[in-house]
Amino acid sequence: MVNFDLYASRPSVFQQPIIFLGADVTHPPAGDGKKPSIAAVVGSMDAHPSRYCATVRVQRPRQEVIQDLASMVRELLIQFYKSTRYKPTRIIFYRDGVSEGQFRQVLHYELLAIREACISLEKEYQPGITFIVVQKRHHTRLFCADRNERVGRSGNIPAGTTVDTDITHPYEFDFYLCSHAGIQGTSRPSHYHVLWDDNCFTADEFQLLTYQLCHTYVRCTRSVSIPAPAYYAHLVAFRARYHLVDKEHDSAEGSHISGQSNGRDPQALAKAVQIHHDTLRTMYFA
Repeated sequence: MVNFDLYASRPSVFQQPIIFLGADVTHPPAGDGKKPSIAAVVGSMDAHPSRYCATVRVQRPRQEVIQDLASMVRELLIQFYKSTRYKPTRIIFYRDGVSEGQFRQVLHYELLAIREACISLEKEYQPGITFIVVQKRHHTRLFCADRNERVGRSGNIPAGTTVDTDITHPYEFDFYLCSHAGIQGTSRPSHYHVLWDDNCFTADEFQLLTYQLCHTYVRCTRSVSIPAPAYYAHLVAFRARYHLVDKEHDSAEGSHISGQSNGRDPQALAKAVQIHHDTLRTMYFA
């Protein structure tokens, strides 16, 4: 397993303990009103960061806001302290899969939930929180004005290309970053919206940090299109979907039991996606 270590070009933000969180929610297929949505949050467990721990919950179908985020973040902060013996002074939260129309609602609920998780551990514990939404579903494409700068057979923009002027919001903190090399077709840059920033990052600092996190994904020896925490959260949520077994795929003996639990019994669904204690500290999703 080869991965990129941020020690090679260490940003100044790592001078104090810092935890990176990634969150995503997967929804059931269109037309399916019974299966629940699955929320996943992962958190870094070391200073590199390369090791991550995951938490999963089921919630109401098609609800984008993570209902149980406070307890999920609390679990990850406890795991971080057990792994490092430090309390993080900064929380960098990458949130995947939120559309612009949901920004205000998601930020209001989930930022308070992260604060609540911190205060539940210690009354005076208030680390700086940076809340970023990562978007891949948009129609913006970037091209090289100079033909000599094109990369590869597809003639795409080089990996690491960042745009934070002209085509971005006039006064909000957002930017486009194409962190991966486009091997086939036209590269699609990721769009980042920084909705909240207690840590007072400059644009250059945060864009560089985000780009470096795209190199820490353990499945790939190159940089990927979104930061590793957001990618891992997507993998965890997607994998948890397979743990909810449909009754038509069960054996005849077990079909009655799972048929009752499928979409009806929240406790059975929650138990189905719960991470086993033995795999809690392993990156089973990677």
